[in-house]
Amino acid sequence: MYCAQDDILERLPEETLIQLTDDAEAGQVETSVVARAIADADAEIDGYLGKRHPVPLNPVPPLVRKLSVELAIYHLFSRRGGAPDEWRQRYEDNRRLLENVAKGLISLGVADPQGTPQPAAPQLTSQSRVFTRETLGSF
Repeated sequence: MYCAQDDILERLPEETLIQLTDDAEAGQVETSVVARAIADADAEIDGYLGKRHPVPLNPVPPLVRKLSVELAIYHLFSRRGGAPDEWRQRYEDNRRLLENVAKGLISLGVADPQGTPQPAAPQLTSQSRVFTRETLGSF
């Protein structure tokens, strides 16, 4: 997983996370629901990044951790009838960012293991000279 429940709790109050996950009304965070939201977020991330990077990523770049947290929070809100506008906008922004990473427009800040093609130095070839001082000396 690219993030953990503790990463989500850094962004959401525990009471909110309980409201989003506690289907049994036990008054506590349902860790299996959080794990499912993280898995869904990570699968979405891998779907985009798999075009340029071998997935899952290890080590996890900070940008990917942030994306995983925010996408997982969006998925948790979606379980309860939809995310607030702020989280919906973050989700859309993060998807655009992932699209740009997949296109190679944005770097994850890690070396590209597939070896992004580097522009080759131009190779010049030519035939031997037809006219030289010696061959034109008689003209």
